[in-house]
Amino acid sequence: MINPSTIEFLKHLKKHNSKVWFDENRQHYSAAKDNYLDFVGEVLGRMKKIDDSLINLEPKQCVFRINRDVRFSKNKDPYKTNMGASFSKGGKKVQCAGYYFHLEPGESFIGGGFWMPMAPELNKIRQEIDYNFEAFSKIVNKKKFKTSFGSLNESEKLTRPPKGYEAENPAIELLKLKSFVVMTAVRDNELTGKELANKVIDHFETMMPLVDFLNKAID
Repeated sequence: MINPSTIEFLKHLKKHNSKVWFDENRQHYSAAKDNYLDFVGEVLGRMKKIDDSLINLEPKQCVFRINRDVRFSKNKDPYKTNMGASFSKGGKKVQCAGYYFHLEPGESFIGGGFWMPMAPELNKIRQEIDYNFEAFSKIVNKKKFKTSFGSLNESEKLTRPPKGYEAENPAIELLKLKSFVVMTAVRDNELTGKELANKVIDHFETMMPLVDFLNKAID
C-alpha cells in the first residue's frame, strides 16, 4: 500500500518545486520512491500471473523518473509532482499498449491502452479496428468495461476521417482517435487503503482484452 508520508511528500513537492528544496528533502524522496517501487512490485507480481507478456519485467523498468524534461517546455519546474508506472512488455521505454498507474494527490488514476502511437503503429491499429470492428466493439462495450471506464478517451481525436477511410464507415468515430486509452480516477482516501492494489489489479484485468487487441494489431 502507499504510505501517508509518500502522499505528503508529493503535496510538499508541488508547493516547493525547486532543486534547493528537493536536495534538502532527498531522504524523504528516497523513502517515497522506495514505497512506490514496493507498491509497483506488488502489482507487477500479481499481474504476471494474469498477463504472461509481463513475465520478464522488473519494477524498476516500470517506474518513470521524477525529473522533468524542461528543454522544450514553458514550465521550468524541475520535478514532476506525481509518480507514474507503466506495465507493458519491455517496460516504459517500449512503444506498445499496456497498463498505467498514476499517483498524484487529487489527480491519481488507473489507466491503460496505447497513448499517441506513432504513425506506423497508429495505421496498424486503425486497420485492425476496421477489419475486426465487431470484436473491438464487444471489448469496449462490455458491461464491466463500461462500468469501470465509461468509454475510450476522446481528447485526442481527428475532426475528419483519417486518410483511406470513408465517413460512412461504421467504425469511423473509433478510427478518428489518435490515442486508444481508458482511465478511472482514484480518490485520495483510497490511496493509503489496503484495497488499492486489489482495485488496480481489477481494473488492469478489465482492460486486458483492449491491451491484447492493440498489441496484436501492431505485432
